[in-house]
This record gives sequence, structure tokens and C-alpha cells, in this order.
Amino acid sequence: MPTLEDLKGYMERATGLKRPGKRKAMDFVQVRKPHTARFKDDGLVPNHPRRPLILYRNAIAFDESLDAAAVIEDLFEANGWGDSWRDGIYNYVNYHSRIHEALGIARGKGRVRFGGNKGRIFTLKAGDVAVLPAGTGHQCLSADDDFLVVGAYPPTGTYDECTTVEDHLRALKTIPKLRSPRKDPVFGAGGPLSKLWKRAK
Repeated sequence: MPTLEDLKGYMERATGLKRPGKRKAMDFVQVRKPHTARFKDDGLVPNHPRRPLILYRNAIAFDESLDAAAVIEDLFEANGWGDSWRDGIYNYVNYHSRIHEALGIARGKGRVRFGGNKGRIFTLKAGDVAVLPAGTGHQCLSADDDFLVVGAYPPTGTYDECTTVEDHLRALKTIPKLRSPRKDPVFGAGGPLSKLWKRAK
């Protein structure tokens, strides 16, 4: 069922109001050094065997005349990451075994643990973007009431949601088969993602 934020997004797409458009979305990007983190397989969450989580802090500057979520959506779409959604992050550990994911923070802040129960906790704030290679566990531990996340996916792969030991066994086979996306969801074709994930092969 669509959330209120999803309905708002549909209206903005239909009217063009509060959206920068894909061409202007790159104007809101701020050059930032990527932070990376790697996580081991914990028996429930496989994480990715080679590719690190990438975190861009304060990578997107917002204009008060535009909807922050729409800016992130248009930026992700400009770089080939689509099927976007607006919501929070689940409060239980989950991961995707057949697709990578980008999470852009549009509003508020939240404490999110990446890597499963033995992973690391990060405080994510508006303007931050996390890029999760397939297999990366994620769970929201706490968040502001207005915490809003925009999620998106590269054009190759299939969405799934994994939470069980049975999922883990299947994921060990599917995760290594996924190719790296052609473009970084924030910085495009020349962005750090291609180098960081290519180097991890």
C-alpha cells in the first residue's frame, strides 16, 4: 500500500512541482570522500564477499523550494538507479541477495546498523547516501519521527528480501553473480563506486 510520501511523489511527478528534474539534479551533489566498510558473513547475513558498503556523508545539498526526496529520486534516476520508494528502513535485519541498493536520507536522522547483528552502527542524516552491495544487512535501530529515506536500485538485478537461514544458503550462490552497476547513484559514470567495487573483485 502506498505511503503518504509515495502519493506525494506521484503528484510531484505528474505536475513537475518541487522537483529539479534529472538534468538539474546533479547541481545538488557535493563532492565528498567515500567512506567504506566491510562486513563478514555472520551465518544469517552473508554480506558481500568482496564489495564494501559505500557511505557518502552530506553528499546532497537541498534547496528549500524543492522536495528533498524528489531531489534524491531525480539524482538516482539521472544515474540509472530507479524503482525508487520513500519510507524508513525496516527495524529488523534484512538484506537483498539479487540486487544492490542505494539509500538516500531526505529528512531527519536515524541510527542504522549495517552488516547484521555483528555489524557497525552509523548515524545517517539528511544528505547522506549509503550504497549497499547485495548481501549487506541493514536495520534501523532508532530514528527521528520525520526520518525519510529514498531507496533505489540499479537496472540489473531482481528485488528480494532475505531474513532467514534458508535465504542465506541461496544468497551465497546469487550474490557473487551480480555485476557492478555502470554508474554510481550519486556521482554517475565517473564516480567512486566503479573503482571501489571493481578493485574489490
